[in-house]
Amino acid sequence: MSLVIQEHLRARLITDGPEPRLVPVRLSCDPAAPQTVRVRIPGTAELAIGREVLEGGLRSPVTSGELRLWPCGRAQLVVELHTSDGVAVFQFDNAPVLRFLRRTHERTAARPVAGTATTTRP
Repeated sequence: MSLVIQEHLRARLITDGPEPRLVPVRLSCDPAAPQTVRVRIPGTAELAIGREVLEGGLRSPVTSGELRLWPCGRAQLVVELHTSDGVAVFQFDNAPVLRFLRRTHERTAARPVAGTATTTRP
């Protein structure tokens, strides 16, 4: 049984209004399938994106299906979601995203690769 890695954070929904609206977001990753990150944003379907896409978006513009990600300065990530209803733009602080990604790497690095033997020495 693998425990799902989760990070709860808030994103700013960028609108044409005077202030962005804060929305709760949940990032999750099952260590049994570590290359997929699930992003849950209220009012949207749960999105599945590659972990490498999320990591890449922190450094340079990346497009994956209906998502576009790019860094905004050194401390924020912008996620643009295209749907049949229109476009939604969210701004995330990098710190919780990086914390989540670090935890996914730590948990998956500790797992032995299937089909390999581990040896312990006395």
